[in-house]
Amino acid sequence: MPLPRLAPHPPAEPPYDDERPPPSGPAAPPYTQGTPPYVQGALAPAGEPEPASAREPEAGSARGPEPDGVREPEPAGARDRRTPVWGPAGAVPDERRLRALGQAVAEALSGRRPPASLSAHMTVRAHAELVRTGKVIGGARPPLVGVPHVSRPGDGVVEMCVLVHCGDRPRVLALRLERRGARWLCTDVETTP
Repeated sequence: MPLPRLAPHPPAEPPYDDERPPPSGPAAPPYTQGTPPYVQGALAPAGEPEPASAREPEAGSARGPEPDGVREPEPAGARDRRTPVWGPAGAVPDERRLRALGQAVAEALSGRRPPASLSAHMTVRAHAELVRTGKVIGGARPPLVGVPHVSRPGDGVVEMCVLVHCGDRPRVLALRLERRGARWLCTDVETTP
């Protein structure tokens, strides 16, 4: 009786990844095993607490709420006072981490991940939009995001879109991230209907 053999499998990435231009700016440090992951190992916590001067004033303070009535970020800082960082000041998040964030958002939009698990990486407005959108990605299989297409429209701003493979109909997911101090926060989430 012959032993079973392993069949070859197709590569997970497109064959033309080597044609991409090298990333500009310093790369974010790699994930270190042993640090608590926030989004599937995409973010490592920094032990420094957020200074009180960097936090937004409470509703009803001298400055009051934002013009549209939604107070901007109060992510993980209130829970554990550790700031999620993606690298040194000026570093742009690398493709692997952006893809992990896109995967987490796609899982939340498919109902396979609670949206509250992403609140540390989003502003209040973006998280409310994610919750309002609800389950829009269906299918028997979990969603799988492709390689992110990234643009940098300004300093401290990253916009990306990813193709989400799910069921019979693929979808597109667009995210906008802005640097707030030492961390990157998702400020806008859009998906195809």
